[in-house]
Amino acid sequence: MKKTLFAILCFTLIISCNNYVPRETITVHLEKTKIDSSSIRAIEVINDSTVIYAGSNGDIAVLSGKKKKFIASKIITDTIIPHFRSLATTKKAVFALNVANPALLYKYENNTIDIVYKEENEKVFYDSMAFFDTLNGIAVGDPTDNCLSILITRDGGNSWGKMKCEDLPKINQGEALFSASNTNISIVGEHAWIATGGLKARVFHSPDMGLTWEVYDTPIIKGKSTTGIYSIDFYNEKQGIICGGDYLDKFGDLANKAITKNGGKTWEIVAENSAPKYVSCVQYVPETEGMELFAVSTNGIFFSNNYGNNWQKISDEEFYSIRFFDKNTAWLSGNKVIAKMTIQ
Repeated sequence: MKKTLFAILCFTLIISCNNYVPRETITVHLEKTKIDSSSIRAIEVINDSTVIYAGSNGDIAVLSGKKKKFIASKIITDTIIPHFRSLATTKKAVFALNVANPALLYKYENNTIDIVYKEENEKVFYDSMAFFDTLNGIAVGDPTDNCLSILITRDGGNSWGKMKCEDLPKINQGEALFSASNTNISIVGEHAWIATGGLKARVFHSPDMGLTWEVYDTPIIKGKSTTGIYSIDFYNEKQGIICGGDYLDKFGDLANKAITKNGGKTWEIVAENSAPKYVSCVQYVPETEGMELFAVSTNGIFFSNNYGNNWQKISDEEFYSIRFFDKNTAWLSGNKVIAKMTIQ
């Protein structure tokens, strides 16, 4: 009798943990706002009506509804107008990182903006950044030596240091990163995953906020400077997805989507030879138990309700990045545009 009761209890717990019914059909409403900056690839959602963005003309701003408030308008540092593709926030500050040489990492706090990291190197190219918590953050870029460029902060972003190559896995020749949407880093708890592309398409994983690293191969298309993983997202410490393709062959039949169930150690291609055939950003929908996802690119907006195994196109609108507030509200960014998306 005790064994029977125990079996019933376990079954009840399993059912209760997987009781979300994914939406079979959805419609979306896009409320678009034109932005003067030529390219918006980095956004951070504050709430259902407010988003922070960093653009390609040295601008960092808060957009609330249709009202825009500049944190910094057309920053100029030593004649350089930074092109931002990396953005991160904490409860206290906003951080934006210039994509190319020199690397300039700006911190905005208490109505002041300061440069908290600078790196000069002709190979410098930083692609994305994120925070684990209020103190620990990470930024990642293309190699300037024989490893990825990884910056770490342990004091809430007041100071940043670059990891030594001797503490990182070696990078392969022709392997780099894409700065398509500020999403080639994904963070869950103390875990971080970084996705690469080019002649290789791999996933770097740290279980301890960047202290130690391991690297895994993936079956995503590789072999050219424009192929590989453009975006990565993890729903929890085990379940994740990588997407990308070839920017120069955005409608080709490519192996450009894969999922993992073991924290990135192995990956399985899904929805091969089916849309979306090029993805610049993929994100899990919160509150949907990892079943629902959205992917965006200049090919349109796509939706999956079965862990990424199948996709349906829901809009032809072109965007670079997408971020969620809840399962019914997201923000998207693209060429001279930011949009609030309401899902019904």
